Amino acid sequence: MNITSQEYDKVIAICRTLFVNKMKDYGSAWRILRLPSLTDQIFIKAQRIRSLQENEVRKIDEDETGEFIGIINYSLMALIQLQLGVVDQPDLNVDQATQLYDAKIKLTKELMENKNHDYGEAWREMRVSSLTDIILQKLLRVKQIEDNKGKTLVSEGIDANYQDMINYAVFALILMKNVK
Repeated sequence: MNITSQEYDKVIAICRTLFVNKMKDYGSAWRILRLPSLTDQIFIKAQRIRSLQENEVRKIDEDETGEFIGIINYSLMALIQLQLGVVDQPDLNVDQATQLYDAKIKLTKELMENKNHDYGEAWREMRVSSLTDIILQKLLRVKQIEDNKGKTLVSEGIDANYQDMINYAVFALILMKNVK
C-alpha cells in the first residue's frame, strides 16, 4: 500500500469514528435532510474554512480540521441519501449507517486512487487554500445541478462532485499534517 493510501485511511478512520459516535448520540436524524440541505451544510463548512484562511482574527479558537472532517462526513451522508432517498423519520441504526458509510468511502477511495494515478499526485503541490476554493466551486456546481433537477448535459453528476469534495478534503487534511 502506498503512502497516500495509508494517509487516506488514517484520515477516514478519524472521520468514521466521529460519524459513528454522532450516530450513537443522535441516531440517523440526518436521514430527513434533503440533498440541498446537505449541500448547504457542506457549503457552511467550506465557507468557514475560507474565512479562517483569510481572516487574521479568530473569535473561536478552532482551526480548519473539524470543518474538513465535516465536509467529508456530510458528503458521505449525501451519497447515502442519493442511494436511499430521503425519509420522514430516522430509519438506520449505527451498524446499517456504518456499512453504508464504508461502502461509499470504498468507492470514493477507488476514484481517488485512479485519479491520483493519472494526475501523478499533483495535489501534493497544491495549497490548502486552493483545495478549499475547489471544494467551494464543486458546491456551486452541485447547487446548479440541484436547481436543474439533477440533470446535466455533459457534466458529471452530483455523486461525482460529492466524491471529489471528500477527496479534496482528505488531501487538505493530509497536507495540513493532521494525520496521526
